[in-house]
Amino acid sequence: MHDDTDRTIRLPTQTPTPSDALTEVLREGAHRLLTQAIEAEVDQHISDHAHQRDPATGHRLVVRNGHMPPRSIQTPLGDLQVRQPRVDDRALAAVSDQTNGKPVRFSSSILPKYLRRTKAIDRLIPWLYLKGISSSDFGEALAALLGEEPKNLSPNVIIRLKEVWRQEWEKWSQRSLEGKRYVYLWADGVYFNVRLEDHENNRQCILVIIGATDTGKKELLAVADGYRESEQSWLEVLRELKERGLGHSPRLSVGDGALGFWKALRQVFPGSEEQRCWVHKTSNVLAKLPLGQHPPAKRKLQAIWMAATREQAEEAFARFVSDYDVKYPKAAACLEKDREQLLAFYSFPARHWKHLRTSNPIESAFATVRLRTDKTKGCGTRQACLTMVFKLVQAAERHWRPLDGREHLEEVIEGIRFIDGLRQAAA
Repeated sequence: MHDDTDRTIRLPTQTPTPSDALTEVLREGAHRLLTQAIEAEVDQHISDHAHQRDPATGHRLVVRNGHMPPRSIQTPLGDLQVRQPRVDDRALAAVSDQTNGKPVRFSSSILPKYLRRTKAIDRLIPWLYLKGISSSDFGEALAALLGEEPKNLSPNVIIRLKEVWRQEWEKWSQRSLEGKRYVYLWADGVYFNVRLEDHENNRQCILVIIGATDTGKKELLAVADGYRESEQSWLEVLRELKERGLGHSPRLSVGDGALGFWKALRQVFPGSEEQRCWVHKTSNVLAKLPLGQHPPAKRKLQAIWMAATREQAEEAFARFVSDYDVKYPKAAACLEKDREQLLAFYSFPARHWKHLRTSNPIESAFATVRLRTDKTKGCGTRQACLTMVFKLVQAAERHWRPLDGREHLEEVIEGIRFIDGLRQAAA
């Protein structure tokens, strides 16, 4: 009897130690990857013998047959409750034994029959993330679990596993957005130093958009392969969002000064106000100053975006331009050209300011992703890198904190006016 309703390796309900967010993200990701790898191995075995049929009935000789009883594997992170798929290939084994004396029975190279305790399991989680996408390195990753590299791990199993991830990304990228409303957007182009087949461009740019819903929940909205954050690349991403049902313009969009995104935004969602990221702007301004000027300049820039009112921010803004315009005109001009967009957040609820002044939701989400992709040398293709980034951020998304001051989101949607972060009474 076939049973495809439960294909999971169950984790213990007790939170492991250490229980920090990064450990949880890695643990969940490794759990998912190990489950998919075992499923792919079983699917490959069944596919390889799909042509083997009973001469009398025409039925397949190799089929799924539910799952084996759960068993516990001891690891430094706690016990893993493993439930492996059962393969019924006894009929094929009997036929092969009669013909050539070599019985054919499925035996998992990933999860051996008598495995009860993992070896070097503390290396499994980072290896699965750092090496899991590369076919050439996948055996090395699993060796951390088994103590030796699996000998029967077919490249087709790895290809099948990577294809599963690619299909997940494609399905996610085509999901309907009908009825969704995002009050705020954060956008950025994130670069990764990975080895690519395209030697002309070794720094792949992933275009990322995160949205805040009308309930304050942060959601990963778009992950796409871009070309140097060009206007055309951003246009394609934003138009796809609109075509899939995102009918309302965000009230405010946050990002750095890359012109490609803003030009595209004005064409697709012209009703959105624009907020330049203060982290990016600070970095851009400091880059035009001598190193010795960085500490005082940074304090003066912080005085602008930390001001309690827009009037005070304007005064601090004017002081900075006055102080640096004579000796360092490029730094002053860099700040001055985005004055309105840098101070746009003052027209929104004060409790939202810390979320709106920077594109930190993206920066923080990609901190651990960069850590892993900076070390791996096995991505190989643009699609593989994009897929890995998607899977990593999708896992991290579960731990994103919602917006503070969620009670003000409906007011923002209704267009209620805020001055210096405070709601204005109706005239």
